[in-house]
Amino acid sequence: MNTTKLFSLGTIALLALTPIPTVLSETPNPSLQRREPTIMTTQPTFRPGINRVTFQGEGETLVGNLYLPATYQTGDRLPTIIVTGAWTTVKEQMPAVYAQRLADRGFATFAFDFRYWGESSGTPRQYESPAAKVQDIKNAAAFLKSLPVVDANQIGGLGICASAGYMAKAVAEDANFKSFATVAAWLHDPESLQALFGKETVQRRMAIGKAARQAFDRTGKVEYVPAYAQANFNAAMSGDVSYYGSKERGVIPQWTNRFAVMSWHEWQDFNGVALASSIKAPTLIVHSDGSALPDNARKFYSQLGGQKQLVWTDGQHLDFYDRDPQVSTAVAAVATHFQKTLASPTISQK
Repeated sequence: MNTTKLFSLGTIALLALTPIPTVLSETPNPSLQRREPTIMTTQPTFRPGINRVTFQGEGETLVGNLYLPATYQTGDRLPTIIVTGAWTTVKEQMPAVYAQRLADRGFATFAFDFRYWGESSGTPRQYESPAAKVQDIKNAAAFLKSLPVVDANQIGGLGICASAGYMAKAVAEDANFKSFATVAAWLHDPESLQALFGKETVQRRMAIGKAARQAFDRTGKVEYVPAYAQANFNAAMSGDVSYYGSKERGVIPQWTNRFAVMSWHEWQDFNGVALASSIKAPTLIVHSDGSALPDNARKFYSQLGGQKQLVWTDGQHLDFYDRDPQVSTAVAAVATHFQKTLASPTISQK
């Protein structure tokens, strides 16, 4: 299939210059398997591995996993990277892959569920609100600064797929972030949305999103569609988006396959590309021709005004979620970037 509309995200097509295979292998990579977190008490004693924590934000309780490297000792204060994933996803999906890989390289990393998603509280459920997610990222950074294991002056942000835009806005607006990186970023603007879907489709989604929001405000009832259904073009994602159709990949117990229709108008209005010129922190962009909106990734990079690096590699968009060699390539670049732009850890002397 040689087309620029490679696969559809509920009518959201990811642009690519190379074709996606008709059949993708679903064999999991053992090195990418999820690990069970340690359950933390109110006064946690942090230890190497996955530490489950909670924090408050905008009146809600958010749940996250703080990954500490095997070398961690009590008293260490580590550079810490907040890792966020694709839209509609939870912390145990692609954020867990990158959080663990970067912890294996000596960083503290933090993956959490946004409000309305996963283990975190908030209604309506499965509401894709860029504004809420941006604020949650800022609140996560403030929370991390309070922890004894975190170097409060060395916090970075890694955004994967759609959350790259959310992370970009948080980094642009919050001085807590000292460094920024994206992997397979989905960065849309009004022009690219209309080019992808056509003016009529964009307007229709705006209308149904606003109507669903008004109905929720009036009645408290939420209109839902599937987050992914291969043959349902009303779903948020449809077509051959195999990650969301495979139990070996994205279909995990923690993920709810549902999308609040009231998300559409807010999500479409979010302009990730326009944020580039406001970002002052050192920035790395990891992308490929087979990833989402490659021209927009190049445009975003060109408009960055500060220290920046572009790593253009190979692979289809979904490969960067959980498959090697794409994950290994991305992690190597991201780790090098944060090693250069965040200070070395403060190690306890024992």
